[in-house]
Amino acid sequence: MNNKGKKKSRFQIVWKRLKKNKMAMVGLYIIIIMLIVSAIAPYIAPYDYSEMGQEILAGPSSEHLLGTDEFGRDVLSRLLYGARYSFEFGIVAVFVGAAVGLLMGSIAGFFGGWVDNIIMRFLDIYQSVPMMVMAIALSSSLGAGMRSAVIAIGISTLPIYARLIRGSLLEIRGMEYIEAAVSVNASKSRILLRHMIPNAISPVIVTLTMSVGLNVLAGASLSFIGLGAQQPLPEWGAMLSAGRDYMRDYQRLVILPGALIMILVLSFNMFGDGLRDALDPRQN
Repeated sequence: MNNKGKKKSRFQIVWKRLKKNKMAMVGLYIIIIMLIVSAIAPYIAPYDYSEMGQEILAGPSSEHLLGTDEFGRDVLSRLLYGARYSFEFGIVAVFVGAAVGLLMGSIAGFFGGWVDNIIMRFLDIYQSVPMMVMAIALSSSLGAGMRSAVIAIGISTLPIYARLIRGSLLEIRGMEYIEAAVSVNASKSRILLRHMIPNAISPVIVTLTMSVGLNVLAGASLSFIGLGAQQPLPEWGAMLSAGRDYMRDYQRLVILPGALIMILVLSFNMFGDGLRDALDPRQN
């Protein structure tokens, strides 16, 4: 009997489980659509995001489908362009935090002993400051702007990844396949990179996915208080901040960017929840 094709890869198994979760798939589709929109915004936006017109705070019309803002700029165009800046906050900040956090956590979890104690005590002190307070302090020190805000968010979240990978590594250190690798005199770097990290990465992937939404929200918050994206960049948090002065008479200037932030964050959370269930080895 031909068994070809019967053995499924890990990715195929996870994808099959994920497709059964309707909410996770809805979240994934929304994320993909927003990513595509952010990539092709220059081609589909009716105007440049910084182009000013004579019609100030105009309502929706055939020329401006969602109206204009306080400088006569097309709101729809700014919302389309704004997706890329929100994704920059979410994705790039995750890479910044994960790169440093996973390195620190891997070293702590693999070597243990005094190395582990030093790193963990440092992270204890680091986490005594709330994440947003740390992000605000770092962003203020680096100077207001997108790059500074992305770095600040990434650095402020690194303890999350460090503690997670450390806990996973400590859990599998005593496994038989690790002891077998040690018994054949495999190098420490080979044991860590080829055996330990690949088997400890599943919970990290879920956390990375859900952290994107957290970082989008944090980036919007920094922009809202003037430490993130600066004018005329159309980041959604910055648009929300600019529109609050007109929210009594022009609610759309606040509702539209706020709704997009909510939808994007919710989509990442739904997808992350589904991915967590799909990666659970206890699932059938």
